[in-house]
Amino acid sequence: MNDKIAAASRKMLADCLGLRVGESLLVVADDGKQMLGEAVRAAGTSLGAEAVLMVMSERTKSGEEPPKAVASAMEATDAVVCITEYSLTHTAARKRAAAAGARVATMPGVTEDMFLNGAITADYLKVKALTDTLTAKLSESRSVRIEKAGHSLSFSIEGRNGVPSTGLYLLPGESGNLPSGEAYIAPVEGTAAGSLLADGSVAGYGPLASPLLLTVEQGRLTAAEGDGADALLSMLGEGDGRLLGEFGIGTNDKARITGVVLEDEKVYGTIHIAFGNNHTFGGQVSAGVHIDIVVKEPDVYLDGRLVIAAGKLV
Repeated sequence: MNDKIAAASRKMLADCLGLRVGESLLVVADDGKQMLGEAVRAAGTSLGAEAVLMVMSERTKSGEEPPKAVASAMEATDAVVCITEYSLTHTAARKRAAAAGARVATMPGVTEDMFLNGAITADYLKVKALTDTLTAKLSESRSVRIEKAGHSLSFSIEGRNGVPSTGLYLLPGESGNLPSGEAYIAPVEGTAAGSLLADGSVAGYGPLASPLLLTVEQGRLTAAEGDGADALLSMLGEGDGRLLGEFGIGTNDKARITGVVLEDEKVYGTIHIAFGNNHTFGGQVSAGVHIDIVVKEPDVYLDGRLVIAAGKLV
């Protein structure tokens, strides 16, 4: 692993996780990400932490639980970094680790390029300020309406709390993605209705070459037409994976649309929705899958008030 990756790994652990001498660090990687996992483990050791790497078989989809041995180790560690192809963010294992006091950073789909360029290079104090502002707006609102190209999707968020993913996880129990920059919330199940034209990317599929039209009725995805439609429906399955589980707003001005949703959903000027799991952040859906879909430059209304116009915060 080159010196730049090593330096970036040390900076990430020190700045974003506040890793200290004598702390325990667990790096969870799957087979395809083992080299990056080893770079982060070595960086942890160089910072004076007791660093361990656990390698598991690649999961089959985002939201699928890791092996029990990995989950148990996550709960018993000061800081955890998950470098995997599919996301462990919306898993019970991540939730339990945070509840036990671990600082957890999940990096699904991360690449060597993403360690050095794009979202990881952002000013995370600036990202945190914008993320916290939007999280507060979500928490105090009751309804969301997303409009783009003549299509509109509405749903309730009443009684739900916004969640910040700031990229800074310095206190016990704080967790989120790295690279990061999003404010998100769990829509109230069964309330979503309308259609949405997605033109960014789909997790597990990649960038959209042409728009993807999604139709939602009573909180459930009932139809998908266009690029990536068949792949999306296959990944979600026929059950509760098709329930709307998340609405998020990107807050990182250095993030790029690359086809890796870890970075795509953080791009300033985008929003994303996800179908599937939200039980880990205030919802009631436990489906074993969580698939994000990114939309560029939408109009977003909170309680009927325009707060984002063509991707720009009003």
